[in-house]
Amino acid sequence: MEYLTQELTETTFSREEELTFASCDVRKKMKLSTMLSMMASIAGYDYDARGLTYEVLRDMHQVFLLARITLKVHRLPENRDILKVTTWENGVRGVHMRRCFDLSDREGRTCVAGRSSWILVDPDSRKILRPGLFTGKPIAEVEREIDCPECKKVLAPREGMEEIGRRKVRFTDLDANGHLYSGNYGNVIWDFLPEELQLRDLKEFSINYNHEATLGEELRLTGYRVEDRYYMMGQAGEPCFTCECVF
Repeated sequence: MEYLTQELTETTFSREEELTFASCDVRKKMKLSTMLSMMASIAGYDYDARGLTYEVLRDMHQVFLLARITLKVHRLPENRDILKVTTWENGVRGVHMRRCFDLSDREGRTCVAGRSSWILVDPDSRKILRPGLFTGKPIAEVEREIDCPECKKVLAPREGMEEIGRRKVRFTDLDANGHLYSGNYGNVIWDFLPEELQLRDLKEFSINYNHEATLGEELRLTGYRVEDRYYMMGQAGEPCFTCECVF
């Protein structure tokens, strides 16, 4: 993806991105993995622009891990589209810090809207920290209208889930933390959908990241379709993710 312009305000961060062949599927439409990666990345850019880079946070022994994300597709972007990607913080609920996203075209029309929940973790002990312990800056609560459902706990059906395959975590799946990158789950999920759904436009998507998958681990994937919804779970001993796709 090509970076064009960016803008930092007191409460938001925006950045223009141009979609390329690599960020689109065989239909030249934006991949789920691109949506997830773009949202996770701009959250980092926002904090970078405020002086809270990964290295600074790491030295503070306080880093953010993505726990849940929900997105709604209003119009599926295509190759060469230029998107204005905007993010803002949306307060704290329990141990979750909330952040929203808007991916709009150059006419200002929302293409994809997203909500996410993050947890604060000590990167050394892996202990979950209360949001109130974050010393980097106050967590803002920006009230801004967004047409996207709230993040939720995704519950796979108790009956009907069948094994649909196994997927080993490879070196190129990993991020700088040594774990399967949050955006790359989108590719794992799409590769194991029924072929008929792979060629349809996604309308809504929710995922819970439950446990980090590491190099060499094998994900046992189970799935179940209910009309235009598809549930998928990946387990490597314990659940790594659960998701719901709506077409």
